[in-house]
Amino acid sequence: MSAAHGTRPPDEVLAAWGFDGDDVVVAPLTGGLINATYAVRRGGAPIAVVQRLHPVFGAEVNLDLEAVTAHLAARGLTTPRLIRTQGGAAWIEHAGVWRALSWVDGVTVHAVPDPRWAEAGGALVGRFHRAVADLEHRYHFARAGVHDTPAHLAKLRRHVAAPPEAGGEAPLVAEARAVGAEILAAAAALPPLDVAALPPRHIHGDLKISNVMFAAGAAGEPGEPGAPAPRAVCLVDLDTLGVGTLAFELGDAMRSWCNPGGEDQARARFELPVFAAAIAAWRDVAGATASPAERASVAAGLETVCVELAARFCADAFEDAYFGWDPAKFGSRREHNLVRARGQLALAASVRAHREAVLDCLLA
Repeated sequence: MSAAHGTRPPDEVLAAWGFDGDDVVVAPLTGGLINATYAVRRGGAPIAVVQRLHPVFGAEVNLDLEAVTAHLAARGLTTPRLIRTQGGAAWIEHAGVWRALSWVDGVTVHAVPDPRWAEAGGALVGRFHRAVADLEHRYHFARAGVHDTPAHLAKLRRHVAAPPEAGGEAPLVAEARAVGAEILAAAAALPPLDVAALPPRHIHGDLKISNVMFAAGAAGEPGEPGAPAPRAVCLVDLDTLGVGTLAFELGDAMRSWCNPGGEDQARARFELPVFAAAIAAWRDVAGATASPAERASVAAGLETVCVELAARFCADAFEDAYFGWDPAKFGSRREHNLVRARGQLALAASVRAHREAVLDCLLA
């Protein structure tokens, strides 16, 4: 589900949930960018995950996760559920905030193998949006500045404009200035998007394809000829639940799903067939809940979020502080984030070239 950190949680953390018996095995799970995640197995069978939350999330986010997933489960959706400690606490603090979630069997992918996977994922997202349409919940925690595109661009602009440090600067920082200037130029060409005019919705908030869990083995190997249709099981990484707009909810999802190369390559292209399959499936389930204008906003949201994420990756190439990175593939966080920034910038250009077709899919 998320990034691992160390080989196992502290014994005191595991004991809070009774995960400290001789028959319990705890091992890290890798693949995400933010939280440290560990699989808990008893007698060889997975029973839970334990996570240490990144400091960007307040502990109260667990109360939101607990409430929203209870609502989803009541409407028949499969979802990870918060497991309270043996003492009834929603989380514990031990050099950070720790929580436990119920285990859900399945697999995740970091790129959409073919449009059938996008169709399955789009239908699941539609079921999620339909399920939370009647949710009444006041969120205890909300991330500041999420999809505040002007703020992200302003931060990048400050980094790009700042004078080099005395004695020169590292080559990667100089490269970040050049990439940052390209991103700012792309931002100036974005289509208009009036977020304030869009209706607020309960959203997942981070629908990248790796946050969609698929049934294990249900589709054979990804892309295998003749394999049965994939089945999307549930959405994971639920710390980003909140109130937002469909423009950024689906725009960010399609940014991830329609880029077959993933985020770790400097070259990227937008796959229109993947977009068409996902949006058609979503429309079949939940499209009636959105007006034509709201559906059309997804096109602008998609292009905007590509540029926004490029700006965020590039800013972290200067700050070297936030996003996780893969030391097996890259020499530093800065190097990894520059590749990510270039990739999102290339994706934005590809989306721009497909603007008319994207709108046709949304309004069909």
